[in-house]
Amino acid sequence: MPAVAADPEAARDFALTVVSRLREAGHEAFWAGGCVRDELLGRTPADYDVATSARPEVVRELFGRRRTLAVGAAFGVMTIVGPRGAGHVEVTTFRTDAAYTDGRHPAGVTFSTPEEDAQRRDFTINGLFFDPLIGKVHDYVGGRADLEQGVVRAIGVASQRFAEDHLRMLRAVRFTAGFGFVLESQTRAAIERMAPRVTSVSPERIAAELRLMVARHGREAALDLLLDTGLAAEVLPEVALPGGSPLPRETWQQASRVIGALDEPALPLALAMLVDVSVPEQAENTVMPPAVRRPHSQLVHTIGTRLRLSNDETNATDWLLAAVRSLHRLQTESGLATASWSSLQPWLADPRRAQLADLLRARADTGMGSPEAASWITAQLERPADELDPPPLLTGHDLMAAGIAKGREIGQWLGEVRRRQLDAELTSKDEALAWLTRQSSPDASP
Repeated sequence: MPAVAADPEAARDFALTVVSRLREAGHEAFWAGGCVRDELLGRTPADYDVATSARPEVVRELFGRRRTLAVGAAFGVMTIVGPRGAGHVEVTTFRTDAAYTDGRHPAGVTFSTPEEDAQRRDFTINGLFFDPLIGKVHDYVGGRADLEQGVVRAIGVASQRFAEDHLRMLRAVRFTAGFGFVLESQTRAAIERMAPRVTSVSPERIAAELRLMVARHGREAALDLLLDTGLAAEVLPEVALPGGSPLPRETWQQASRVIGALDEPALPLALAMLVDVSVPEQAENTVMPPAVRRPHSQLVHTIGTRLRLSNDETNATDWLLAAVRSLHRLQTESGLATASWSSLQPWLADPRRAQLADLLRARADTGMGSPEAASWITAQLERPADELDPPPLLTGHDLMAAGIAKGREIGQWLGEVRRRQLDAELTSKDEALAWLTRQSSPDASP
């Protein structure tokens, strides 16, 4: 399991302690992988991995059963639990891997040397070892030169690396875009040939990679590279291949530019934009409220189900796209400033309104939306909470006390009273009850 560090300095100190203890016990031990790459790039590592000559049982003996997790012991991996705030450190015995039979895991491992261990890793920039005690880099794969030149290159034969673990194709895209590097030509060619194999990766892992891509620097480049390598058609076929035809690159790039301009990017915002450009907006005579099922909802829920997204992510994607489209129609028809508050308030009072404002601003900044509308919406969100979402004038109990029977009519009358309240046609409970009394005669309907 990856280390989770609340304090980067504490995490680094603990990773140094792990190496020191292994070395004191007579074993080779280095920092390995991504933490070395980040150190050399001047970045703060998100976590630390240690590679060592010590076998898993020796690691457990050195650090004690209470502080070690043996979940990956069969693959030579032990997780060392650090002190509070220091996270975890994965300690892996130098190894070579047997054949990968499932496109994700080796059938077995053989303990080996640092040189052999480096050869089994994915990319040269992730195949470096670092001795933190003396500050020395051990490079058996040419990773340091690729770091300096800004290149993401598979170790050895690219097609073999991707055949071993199909998820590596998505990781190649993420690293290339996230670091602003270039994807080496043979590595890229292998991805383009093997892209369909990525579908064998579990949906949860694909979704996790997509979350990382769209939430980090370089997300616009990541999305464009997904499309150009053919991976988008495999991991997001509903939007990359709408109706079975490839989405034009310029159309996809419209969405990727907006996603790149977001201040607080997240997967629901990215998916909302991608669905938006791939599914033409339906012509509608009225603006549908948030609770109404919309034409694009089926597509959004298809994506959410296939990628096994959380209900919150799927619903947020659906809501954001509906909000953008409804507000666009209002702006086009009459302008937001003159629209009825009851048509705006369900969107602006929602807890996801800050994400909506961010999306509208990003669309405006990239030429896909109205700057005036984005500014107006942002200004509305600065209003006090009780103005954005005032308490209802009436409740269901009030309606039943007024003689309206339980059932569907309760909701209809409450909705109409709420609409009139938001549009300042009814301003008090007494006014609402008086209006209800006049309207709820046997011949009246909401």
